[in-house]
Amino acid sequence: MNNIDEIIRIASRGDGVTADGRHVPFAAPGDSLNPGGGLIHGPHHIDPPCPHFQLCGGCQLQHLDEEVLKTFVQDRIVHALSAQDLALPEFMPVHISPPHSRRRVAVRSAWAGKQFQLGFSSEKSHRIVDLKQCDIMARELFAVLEPLRAFLAPRIGPKRNVEIKLALVDQGVDVLIEQWSPEGLETHEALTDFATANNLARLSTDDGYGPTTYWEPEPATVTLGGIAVAYPPYGFLQATLDGEQALSLAVQAIVGEAKLVADLFSGLGTFAFAVVQGRKVFAAEAERAALLSMKAAASKAGLSLFAEHRDLFRRPLTTAELNRFGAVILDPPRAGAREQVAELAKSDVSKIAYVSCNPSSFARDAKTLISGGFRLQRIWPVGQFRWSTHVELAGEFTRQ
Repeated sequence: MNNIDEIIRIASRGDGVTADGRHVPFAAPGDSLNPGGGLIHGPHHIDPPCPHFQLCGGCQLQHLDEEVLKTFVQDRIVHALSAQDLALPEFMPVHISPPHSRRRVAVRSAWAGKQFQLGFSSEKSHRIVDLKQCDIMARELFAVLEPLRAFLAPRIGPKRNVEIKLALVDQGVDVLIEQWSPEGLETHEALTDFATANNLARLSTDDGYGPTTYWEPEPATVTLGGIAVAYPPYGFLQATLDGEQALSLAVQAIVGEAKLVADLFSGLGTFAFAVVQGRKVFAAEAERAALLSMKAAASKAGLSLFAEHRDLFRRPLTTAELNRFGAVILDPPRAGAREQVAELAKSDVSKIAYVSCNPSSFARDAKTLISGGFRLQRIWPVGQFRWSTHVELAGEFTRQ
């Protein structure tokens, strides 16, 4: 068999790639193509644990062993940096979240004849895969799906589909049902009965005008850096608790001894609360509910955390504002932080901890920082979205 028929790497969207550049779906490094075009499995090809694999869009890489998963996560970052002609930094060990660890997911409904389905969309399709098993969700979240099917099916007409957003909070499972407005006393009472029977932390609906909560026996919170923070319905969280811890430890290592720190795109304060002990932190966030939760929690705990409602895309911190800080934490959305990074590149800040969920926008912003006199020293690769092509990281920049 020719060497050109061997799979040598995994492409960014999950296909295996042969030595001569052919893309082969669901192949692993070490697999080979036989003369008829079939796949001969190699040592890194494993049996996928989930029967929905290849149909469900939640996972693309369940056929890869742990070694290849880690290599894939790091290679995604390496390729993004290389595309910007950047020198590679030191890479810290890759962290991969274990099965059944995802604590925040969204599923959709659909009708197949008379069957009410709940699940993820198929790859590149609007078709819903009705989940009978899920090896990425926290078990507490998956356990709610079957009761939700039974509850919603008689109340959702065949022409209506809903989206259900689930999150695991300190008090249990938080459920938000979108694109549905419950009507009538019987339905409202049924919502309460359903929440009680399933020990939900909170049950809310949103018909397009914002969440309405029907059940919340005690305020829903998430613990960040040891601080209980009020959690807005389906607010942003790092996808897994272990992933959050891996990124937080990286941020703490980068910030070091800096006494005055800025946390930009701070969200609920995941990284602000991780570093605030023994120092002062300024946090900026555009999402008002998250900002208010962070401010209230910091005030209650007596922490030196000062927060500002600020859209950093339209109004980034200026160079003069940034020069007050010894270290800056960035955790922008997938688009990156082009406007804020341009100001940072001109600043006197000595350390930047850049947390990213998109290696490509990270590499683009890294090039700007390096051109401004920073050095990319270390990267912590994190695969929170196990078996998917989604990659996260924390990067350490120091001014030379």
